[in-house]
Amino acid sequence: MKLNIGNKLRCLRHEKDITQEEFAEFLGVACQSVSRWENSICYPDIELIPVIAEFFGVTVDSLMGVDEAVEKEKIAEYLDQFQEAVSQGRIYDCIAVARKGTAEYPNNFELLNKLMYALFLAGDSDGNIPEWQENMQKYDSEITMLGERIMKYCPDQDIRLEAAGRLAFNHCEMGRREIGRAIYETLPSQRYCREAQIWWGLNEDERLPFVYRRIRESYEGLCHGIYLLIDERLLEDEELLQVCRKAFELEKLIFDGEAPAEWRTVKLHGDMAAVFTRLKRFDQMYEQLEEAARSARTFDNRPERRCVSSLLLGEMIREKTDFETADSRPLSEIMRDKWLAAEEFDGIDSLFVQKRDLS
Repeated sequence: MKLNIGNKLRCLRHEKDITQEEFAEFLGVACQSVSRWENSICYPDIELIPVIAEFFGVTVDSLMGVDEAVEKEKIAEYLDQFQEAVSQGRIYDCIAVARKGTAEYPNNFELLNKLMYALFLAGDSDGNIPEWQENMQKYDSEITMLGERIMKYCPDQDIRLEAAGRLAFNHCEMGRREIGRAIYETLPSQRYCREAQIWWGLNEDERLPFVYRRIRESYEGLCHGIYLLIDERLLEDEELLQVCRKAFELEKLIFDGEAPAEWRTVKLHGDMAAVFTRLKRFDQMYEQLEEAARSARTFDNRPERRCVSSLLLGEMIREKTDFETADSRPLSEIMRDKWLAAEEFDGIDSLFVQKRDLS
């Protein structure tokens, strides 16, 4: 069996940001020896293998590339455990899974990225984590360290860009807006991204799946923009009502008139109810709250696996674990305990809960 120690050593050394001379000095060997190892001319002496593995924080098997299949399988198990936890809002379980995985595989960037994500979610004010503000301070430096490491060393462009965006957001959240903005400015523009350019290089059998995926991603981006208009109240209330109506019309158009129950649908009904409340149009407010409650129950009781299809989106398999949240409560409880606690619903929320039984 051919060992791949040379490439592994080179990658680990680059990740640790040390020169061949520095590494050779640590081991007490000639610099030429390190060069010969990395070029696969020869291998390190067997007594040095554990020392090298400990220095880089990896297992001997990982260093020697012997159990790559086993490593991939175990990493996949960690990622599955993480996804299961994040779909239920169990953020501290996410952190524990990611820490365990990175302790075993300290140079796996998928796991490092998940750890960064979990630490970030622990400071999410939208979740049901009472100590979210303390977590923001507690994990700030670790999020920054992980983000900078991934940005500098990760060979996977998608992971690198995801981490960069999250790092920039974290800087902005922590009051370092100029640093965050500077990172955002380094990200590629939408105009020149892969999705905007790759069409001409696709094979015939790749084109339809590509177009479906492009429409789905564009729809998600459009929904996010609409959410910002409404949630940040960037328009007057009468205009926001029109935005809400257009969002529902768009949803029906995209899903051929029969949209699945999604978190954003429930939130949109709740936001529309809040606008009606501010306009003192209470009958319409109650209608929207009832729709929100009905949709929330449907969402909470969605199957583990379902097929969603439409002319514009194609066929998609939705897993219950695809949903990611920092709130461990069912959506019906979030609506009852959080959304109805908003200032707009003062004096109205308890009456509605009693009449409609959102529990």
